[in-house]
Amino acid sequence: MDGYTFLEGNKMSQVLKKEYRNLFAEMGIPKEEVEKRLWEIRDMYFYGKEDEKVYYPVGDDMAYIMDTGNNDARTEGMSYGMMICVQLDMKEEFDRLWKWAKTYMFNTEGWHEGYFAWSCATDGSKNDKGPASDGEEFFAMALFFAAHRWGNGEGIFNYEEQAKEILRACLHKGQDGREGVSMWNLENGQILFVPGIDFTDPSYHLPHFYELFALWADEEDREFWKNAAKVSREYLKKACHPVTGFSAEYAEFDGSPMSRGLSWTTDRHDWFFSDSYRTAANIGLDYEWFGTDEGQRAATDRIQDFLIEDCRKGQYYIYEVDGSIAVKDFVLHPIAITATVAQASLASKSEFCREWVETFWKLPMRTGIRRYYDNCLYFFAYLALSGNYRIW
Repeated sequence: MDGYTFLEGNKMSQVLKKEYRNLFAEMGIPKEEVEKRLWEIRDMYFYGKEDEKVYYPVGDDMAYIMDTGNNDARTEGMSYGMMICVQLDMKEEFDRLWKWAKTYMFNTEGWHEGYFAWSCATDGSKNDKGPASDGEEFFAMALFFAAHRWGNGEGIFNYEEQAKEILRACLHKGQDGREGVSMWNLENGQILFVPGIDFTDPSYHLPHFYELFALWADEEDREFWKNAAKVSREYLKKACHPVTGFSAEYAEFDGSPMSRGLSWTTDRHDWFFSDSYRTAANIGLDYEWFGTDEGQRAATDRIQDFLIEDCRKGQYYIYEVDGSIAVKDFVLHPIAITATVAQASLASKSEFCREWVETFWKLPMRTGIRRYYDNCLYFFAYLALSGNYRIW
């Protein structure tokens, strides 16, 4: 892997990338202006006005990220917030979020012991004890980065051990004397939408995280994580449509959209909708960190080519994965589409790469009730495109 140095020591391997691309600077925007905008985004996201912020302190030492569209706190948002904090050296905010998650979301017994309840009310009561697998993988990665950037503390602030415990549960529940099942299909190496289910979510496939878990997780599991990175890249090639680059929200293990009925919802999840937007962004960040292509990179070209006219018109839709319009005149998170497709520029060779990044640069953050999801993905895209989404 060109540009990486491996250092052995202190019972862990560290991967240091020498330089991260700043696509805004590559476009000619002064670095000082890029940096100034980053801190404006941070201030709005964490400490903005009531229709801007999503970060809410609780007492002297806790805080949560609110899904403002659903009035709850989710492992998705909590772990995203922690990742943003460690990238920006915001240790106090990181520790507040982590303590809230461990205090209220963590399950200490029963079938879900060792996992985090995916949704809690803002008073900390659990809406559902079941986990969502993307929360666990983001928690673990943010905690490893915190250990390397700030060092380990005591108890729940021994970040490295907490990360290892999460990954231990993800792979070994049901086999280590505890109730429950793993979050990964141990036969095919794919992450599951939720433990025990027989399908996946393409946007949950994070091979760039698994490469690092292969260095820092329990030694007995490192070979699994190394293989999982390869499996996920190969999977993403299959899950992203050969013309549009779109993936479905939920998908079968062969990459095809998952259209079977589900007991807990009548909503569709076999189209290009909210979860799906993250897939191209993830491919972009993976390529920036590791530069490995198992065929998945081409999806970033396709999605940028396919959506450019809708981007220029300022009108997106809910699409089938083949690009046909499923629902006209409605899309729940338009800011998220522009942000994630722009982030895909880290891997894309499309002729429209620069245009996507320029469009995103000019795009304001969202305000109002639906700001949470759009602005989480906006923040990640800005970090990635400015060279500030890094391996620690």
